[in-house]
Parts: sequence; structure tokens; C-alpha cells
Amino acid sequence: MLFLTLFKESFLFAVQALVTNKLRSFLSLLGITIGIFAVISVFTMTDSLEQKLRDSVKSMGDNVIYIQKWPWTFDLDLPWWKIMNRPVPNISELNEVQKQSQKSGASCFSISIRYTVKYRSSNVENANIVCASHAYSMIKAFEVSEGRYFSEMESTSGRPVALIGNTIAEGLFSEEDPIGKTITVKGSKLAVIGVFKKEGESMIGNSMDPIVLIPINYARNLVDLRSDRLDPIIQVKAKEGITNDELSDELTGIMRGIRKLKPIEDDNFSLNQTSMLSTQFDGLFSIVGIAGWIIGGFSILVGGFGIANIMFVSVKERTNLIGIQKSLGAKNYFILLQFLAEAVMLSVIGGVLGLLLIYGGTFIVESAMDMTINLTKSNIILGLTISALIGVVSGFVPAYNASQLDPVEAIRTT
Repeated sequence: MLFLTLFKESFLFAVQALVTNKLRSFLSLLGITIGIFAVISVFTMTDSLEQKLRDSVKSMGDNVIYIQKWPWTFDLDLPWWKIMNRPVPNISELNEVQKQSQKSGASCFSISIRYTVKYRSSNVENANIVCASHAYSMIKAFEVSEGRYFSEMESTSGRPVALIGNTIAEGLFSEEDPIGKTITVKGSKLAVIGVFKKEGESMIGNSMDPIVLIPINYARNLVDLRSDRLDPIIQVKAKEGITNDELSDELTGIMRGIRKLKPIEDDNFSLNQTSMLSTQFDGLFSIVGIAGWIIGGFSILVGGFGIANIMFVSVKERTNLIGIQKSLGAKNYFILLQFLAEAVMLSVIGGVLGLLLIYGGTFIVESAMDMTINLTKSNIILGLTISALIGVVSGFVPAYNASQLDPVEAIRTT
């Protein structure tokens, strides 16, 4: 009952203070509102970007090893010219990996090239043409919304067939059904047998929407697969129950054997995996989070001084009332908690206003950036917790001073 009475009186006092001194209250709460808005909006954006990035990375396969010439992260102890002189992976190496590996569930060879894709009078310039072996569908996560994937015979024989992404389909065919139509790439005609399900933009550029997928054996008619400029990739997916570290150790031995490297020689290939990207992202988002705390911290500090100021004024204005309460038997802790609860409530109101601004801003950002922005429960709780703590810290000294007033002297105050 005491708590409910205290809460009711503190709420009424806080509302009265806000209504009676609108401008003063608004300016006092503005710092808290801006601070919570700055901190939580940064966390909301970074959480949303991080989730989108991790979803993009996850679509690459968290149990896939990428055998490439270039590493995804650079070792400062490894000179760049040594990497430059490495040979690129080739299809014969893929065949050896498939023969020797006991821990891989699937593996494929792929390259990416860029050409203009045409259909009648329509064309899509600089389209991403992915040329891959048949097991590509077992490694890359995607869905075919129309048509079908390559048959093994089409992949092996190098038939002139293609699957296209949603962006390519819209750019070439508009409302027309793409299945069965013939597109042209570098003068070669390809029959469209499938369309990938729309995925939307990817933060790391691995969406299937802007892609034309063709069999690697047909790509021999378009490019020299042995060219260093193509940066080919051998993708190897681990068997069920096999960790990436186990697969990586096996592939290291296989690739060193294929390339006849002596024990004292360094690896002339890179084994990349998505955990490398995730580690880089963790560091990046940690820095962004610290920046958010610094930016919002100054505003919260100013807001805290504003709350303290309004509470000192409130104590002074109600000194006579405090004397009456104490003369009627109110304990010091009751007066302390009464003003402390008022400070917390004022601060939380400022925090709620900041969260409402963020919530409204998510709709604007979503429409502008074409991505999902979520104000999560954890960020809402964090914002309210920070607001409450600022209220406690800012309001304690004024509340303590109020609780220590002499009732006789307080009643005499006018």
C-alpha cells in the first residue's frame, strides 16, 4: 500500500510539474530524449544491419570452405607479391579433391564474369554471369520459383541453358514468361529453363537476383577457364557432423599434395570460410556501438543535469509542503523516495519520447533503404533502463536534501 501511495503521489507530482512548467520540463527532458534517441537508434540500426549481414553470410553456407587464390583477410606476415604469384584453382584440382576427400559432402567449381545479356530489344548491361559445375545447387542456398535447375546431363555436356535471377527476368522480360525463351550472352544463345526466387539486395553482394547461372562446361565457349583474371573458386561443403576445422585440415593436405608442395614451403592457396567475415563484422559493429555510446552519452549527461536542475527547483517550490508532510509523520525515506520516484518518472518520460521517435523513424528508414529495421525488445528495455538510472543518479541529491529538511523551518518557508 505504501508503494502504491508513493507511486500515485509521485506520478501526480510529476504530471503537475510537467503541466505547470511546460517549457522548463520540455527543455529538461529534451536532453534525455535526444540521448536515448542517439544511443538506441545506433543500436537499432547496427542490430538490423548485423542481422542482414549475417543472413547474407549464412546464405553462403557456414559449413563451406572456399579454395581460392586470394584470402578474404590478409596476413601482414605474408607479402602481397607471394599471393599475386599463386596459381588459381582449376577443374582438374576439383576432380582430385572429389576423389581424395573423405569429409566433404559436395564440391563444385565456379567462376564469375560480366557481360551484357540480351533478349530481343531488351538488355541488361554488366550482368553477373556465374558459371558453375552441377553441385552448385547443393552448396549455395537458393530457391527456383519458376522452371527447374540443370539436369546432370545438361551440366556434364555443357548444354546452352541458363537460370536467371529476378532482376534479370524483370529487365529482359517485364511481364512476359521467361521460361523457354532464348537470351544472348556474348553472341551465344541460351535457353532459359528456370528463374530464381526473389531474394532482395544482399549486403555482401551474393544475392541471386542479378545473376545468370550457366553450366561451367558451356562457359568454355565464352572464356578461357585457365585465365588468372577469372579468380575461380572451388567450393567444398562438409559432411554432416564434420566441422569446418576438420574439413580445412583435410583440404590443406589434399591441396598441398595436388600442388606438390614441400614440407618447408608455404601454402600457395587460401582456404576461406564465412567465420572470417563474421569476425571482421564483430569488430566493426563493436566500434560502431562504442561510437553510439559516446555520441549519446553527451546528450544523456546534459539531460541528467536538466533533470537534477528541475528537481532542485521542485524541492524549493514544495519546501512548505514537505514541512507539512513531515509534521504529519512522514518519514525521511518517504520524502526521499517521493522525489526520487518523480525524477525517475520524468527521466523515463524523456526516454519513452526518444523511443517513440526511433519507432517512427524505422518506417522512414525502411522505405528509403528497402531493408527491415526492428526496434527490438532488448533495445527498448535498454533505453528504459538507462532512462531510469539517469533519473536515480540525477534525482538522488535533490531528493536527499528534501528528506533532510527540518519540518519547522520548512513550514516557515514561503
